[in-house]
Amino acid sequence: MAKTKILFITHEMSPFLELSKISEITRQLPQAMQEKGYEIRILMPRFGTINERRNRLHEVIRLSGMNIVVNNNDNPLIIKVASIPAARMQVYFLDNDEYFHRKQIFNDKAGKFFSDNDERTVFFCKGALETVKKLGWSPDVVHCHGWMSALIPAYLKTSYKNDPTYKDSKVIYSLYNDSFPENLGDDFTKKALTASMKESDVEGYKGGDYLSLYKGAIGYSDALVLAEENIHEDLLKIVKNAEIPVIDAQNDTDFENYCNLYEQFASEELETV
Repeated sequence: MAKTKILFITHEMSPFLELSKISEITRQLPQAMQEKGYEIRILMPRFGTINERRNRLHEVIRLSGMNIVVNNNDNPLIIKVASIPAARMQVYFLDNDEYFHRKQIFNDKAGKFFSDNDERTVFFCKGALETVKKLGWSPDVVHCHGWMSALIPAYLKTSYKNDPTYKDSKVIYSLYNDSFPENLGDDFTKKALTASMKESDVEGYKGGDYLSLYKGAIGYSDALVLAEENIHEDLLKIVKNAEIPVIDAQNDTDFENYCNLYEQFASEELETV
C-alpha cells in the first residue's frame, strides 16, 4: 500500500524561525508523522533572518527559475533546501529578493506592518503550490499552518481543483492564536486572484484582517484543527458554524489526534469529530 503523502505549509518552523507555537508544532508534527510511515514535504518562506550558512541552505537549481505573478508583476522564485539531520527531514524554502531579503519578518524596525505583506502572502501561497507541482509529487493531504498560508485552501479548491497534482488532495487548516492588529489592505483580495478565479471566490477573505483570513481559509478547508489554547472567541464562533470535521489537538503531545485525522483522509471515511 502506498504511503499517505502529507504536505506541510507554514510561515515558521523551529529551528529556522520561532515566532509562536506554530514553529514548535511544525517541527515536531512532520517528524512524528514520518516516523509513523507517512511521506512528508515541508515548505516555508526564506525570511532574511534565517541564516543560510548556519542552517546550511542551498539552492535547488531544478526547482528554481519560475516566476510568480503578483499584482500583474512577474516575481522570480528561488527554492532552497535545508536538512534537519536528527529527524532525517528536508525543508524547502521559498525565496525572493524583493519580498524576503529584509531583516524583519512582518514589521519594520519601528514596528510598522510592512505595506507589502499582502503581496508577500500571495507570492508565498502561489509559489508553494507551484513548487510542489515542479517536484512532481501529489499530496494526499495539504496541512496549512499560520495566517500566511490562508490562501492555500482557496487556490486548491478553485484554480487548482482540476490540476493532476492536487485534484485528490484534502485540505486541513490549523487554527492558532497568531492574531495581528493590522490588515493586508483593501486590495488584498484583488491581488490574490489568479486568472481562473472570480472575485466571489475570495469574498470570505475581504478585510484582510486576522479573522477574515481564517474565515476565508475555513470556508475552503476539509477539516480544521484547534492547535492551541486561547484561540480568538470570534474565530471559535466561525468554527462552530463550519460543517466540517474539527479536532481538538491542544494537548495532543503524541500527535495521535492528527494521525487519526490523516488516516480518515487516507481511507476516505472522513466524518465529523
